[in-house]
Amino acid sequence: MEAQGISRREAEVLTLVGEHLSNAEIGAQLYISVRTVETHVSSLLRKLGAADRRGLAQLAAEWSRAAHGGVPAPSLPSPVTTFIGRTRELAALTAAVREHRQVSAVGPGGVGKTRLALAVAEAAAGDFGDGVWFVDLVPVTDPGMVGAAVAAAVGIGEQQGRGMDDSVVAALADRRALLVLDNCEHVRDGVAPFLERLLAACPRLTVLATSRARLTVPFERVHPVGPLSLDGEGDSDAVALLLERASAVGWPVAPEQRVRAAAICRGLDGVALAIELAAARLPALGLDGLAEVLPDQLRLLTGGARAEDRHRSVRAMLDWSHALLEPGDRALLRRIAVFVSPFTVDAARRVAGFAPSETAMVVDALARLTEQSLLTLVPSPGGTRYRTLETIRQYGSERLAESGELDDVRARHLAWSLTVATGLAGARPSGTWRGDFDAAADDMRAALGWAAERPGHRGEAHDLAIALAQLTFTRNLAGESQQRYEQAASLAGDPAATRVALRQAAAVAGCRQDGDGMYRLYRAAAEAATNPGDTARDLATAAAVTYRFSGAFTQPPASGEAARLLDEARGLAGDDPAAQAAVALAACGVLNEAVVPQATALAEEAVELATRTGDPLALSAALDALTAVQAWAGDTFATAATTRKRVELLASLPVTPASAHERVNALSEAAETSVGVGDLHAARRWGEQLRDLPLLAERGDFATSRLLVADALSGNVADVLTGSGRFRDAWERTGSLPAPDLATAAAAVAMVHGLRGDDGARAEWLSIVAAMAPEQGAGFSAVFDAIVRLHHGHADLALPGLRAEPGEMGEWAIWVWQHWYVALRAEASVLTGHPEASDRIGAARAIVAGNPVAEALLDRARALLDGDRDGLLAAAASFEAAGCGYQRARTLVLAGGEHAAAGADALAELGLARP
Repeated sequence: MEAQGISRREAEVLTLVGEHLSNAEIGAQLYISVRTVETHVSSLLRKLGAADRRGLAQLAAEWSRAAHGGVPAPSLPSPVTTFIGRTRELAALTAAVREHRQVSAVGPGGVGKTRLALAVAEAAAGDFGDGVWFVDLVPVTDPGMVGAAVAAAVGIGEQQGRGMDDSVVAALADRRALLVLDNCEHVRDGVAPFLERLLAACPRLTVLATSRARLTVPFERVHPVGPLSLDGEGDSDAVALLLERASAVGWPVAPEQRVRAAAICRGLDGVALAIELAAARLPALGLDGLAEVLPDQLRLLTGGARAEDRHRSVRAMLDWSHALLEPGDRALLRRIAVFVSPFTVDAARRVAGFAPSETAMVVDALARLTEQSLLTLVPSPGGTRYRTLETIRQYGSERLAESGELDDVRARHLAWSLTVATGLAGARPSGTWRGDFDAAADDMRAALGWAAERPGHRGEAHDLAIALAQLTFTRNLAGESQQRYEQAASLAGDPAATRVALRQAAAVAGCRQDGDGMYRLYRAAAEAATNPGDTARDLATAAAVTYRFSGAFTQPPASGEAARLLDEARGLAGDDPAAQAAVALAACGVLNEAVVPQATALAEEAVELATRTGDPLALSAALDALTAVQAWAGDTFATAATTRKRVELLASLPVTPASAHERVNALSEAAETSVGVGDLHAARRWGEQLRDLPLLAERGDFATSRLLVADALSGNVADVLTGSGRFRDAWERTGSLPAPDLATAAAAVAMVHGLRGDDGARAEWLSIVAAMAPEQGAGFSAVFDAIVRLHHGHADLALPGLRAEPGEMGEWAIWVWQHWYVALRAEASVLTGHPEASDRIGAARAIVAGNPVAEALLDRARALLDGDRDGLLAAAASFEAAGCGYQRARTLVLAGGEHAAAGADALAELGLARP
């Protein structure tokens, strides 16, 4: 690696690319921004000569084995074969890419569009500072999956609340990058609208597409790609390609034979693929034999004169190569055309290993097809795979249809895909799991697409859709997971299976922060239910969604609709325990105008009924309702205790869409409420767990938000500065939209910059707070502002921001921050000589009793009021025990004398300014 100029950080990124992590996931693990990851990936692509991210992942796995197994690192030449000729075309197409937003290299199959596009990408890479990305669309069989293929190549994961296409658009919005889309023709209906949106929203992005037909999008600049030049006879580009490939197979052409080589190239119309296939036959026929046989074969196949359609020369060459194969090899070539991705020997045996290509013959047949350039070898961490060039695969598909074997081979491919999917779904995700899934995913999708249209395979299609839904959820492809669950529901053979799939789809929608989708899918599940209890449960759950996850809706249900659903559910619930629990849960939110005692009774009833069901997820939801009531009542300690109970309840559950959704919600609330009661150790623990959830990899803003607050209050300045980079990067990638739930974290970062004395950075982060929550912030803003002003000795400025009585502030603005607010208010009163300072200390003690940080703040305030240095030192020790290093250091400074110097040193060690 060092010989190739790979830095230590790039090596770390490379290792994680090899584990098939997205750029956001890599950034989360290495605590760097997504933009920095993109820069490293682009550099690695260039240094290692990988064409795309999948190739880079393969190189990463090989390097990892070499680095840890003592095996010399493999030689990694840039492309597998050299780029021959096309000097003028390369220059012209490179210039077009530099000048135009979208360029389409259009030409017949086999003419060399892909190789030319790769050469252009390499030549133009220096003009695109944010990266050059290559996307092979051959494995994509569903036009709706074009965006997902781009995301996988670029390393973009799906952001919560957005589909994959929207996530790609958001991630590339301000990137100066080049995107190469190869082999667009079979998914033009998906490529065209995707590109139109992408280019309209990403003004600095350039797209180079290869296709057999133009894409007809607004920005398109078409660049025809013809055959290799035949000018110059023995010195033409076509001859140069034949000579180079002939040497590669151990059959160099003597100078005196170039005229004959030129004649062969003319007979093949200069089509690159045809020339490559001819060169592969040289060891068997020699140049003279090739020259004698080929013309007759071409005349036979094209009806005499050479066809004007240059693509016919490719078909002729393929027909000729096909005719020279043994019957078993011909059968294998057409059967393996059902694979859309590189496949293993075992896969070929299972799908194509039957007469006349028996299972035992498959290995040798694959080797022969590879020797004849009809297949290419693809090294991979799991062993050798074989890849069929798209032109040859399409040819094989035609032959397969002609043979009458199509349905049989497709059914075998479906059975193989279902076996692989079931195995992956039952396997525990490990270091190789993602790579194994990625290698098979496109074939599973293709098999599902075929089976879904055939009534005779409906049951298998349903099973594969369910397995693929589970797998894509594990792979953090939540949008596709929801799509597959909904597809499974449409394929299910009975209402019970339909309902199960719809409920799973609803849970995934929740993980995606798609409240509208959750509501729609639970209502659909209710319609699919065949007994009143199930109908009641799903109707009540839909009603509960409207208040539990109200912030996830883009179009909330009409006023009164949730109440109507609740009434209907109550009438159907009967004595079904699960339905009764769901109805009680919905009642907690729908009847939100109840006074506190009534609301508490409703929530406690929901908890009791959920407990009887034995369903931990139902209990978690009921505890969430109880949390809301406790917060509303101002019982901070009870709220914190309930959220901790939820986290502990969910900790041991297997990861499913429903449990993952509940766990995100529970960890977020647990971290918040732990801050409210001064348990900073717990707040950091829950915040770290939230930060590290794979589900939130693409939502680094939400993932880090709770930990940022806990770290800021603890005085972990370095961690705040690091985490704030991921937080801000993720928020900006989502479009810098209002996000009231994130504003507290941004305010905490602003506080840290204020404590550091960096007024510019503080002002910048306060503007982010305003953008996130323009109408909120009274509770946390008052606390954070007071901490900064008190730190710099401006108690006179701090106290006005703490003027309001806690009871005058809305419960949702103050409930987490009430203890901090009243304690800081008491201290500011002491430092300003307020006549009610002593009374405020006493009143606050009754509120904060049991909160170690707030009690220490009040102890410090009392010691300052009384001039009690020992009291200050005791408060410092209390802060240290509570994990509040910043307040400990500041207390030592306030103690004066030799303690002040120790406090100043402690502040400097934390990275904070001395008061």
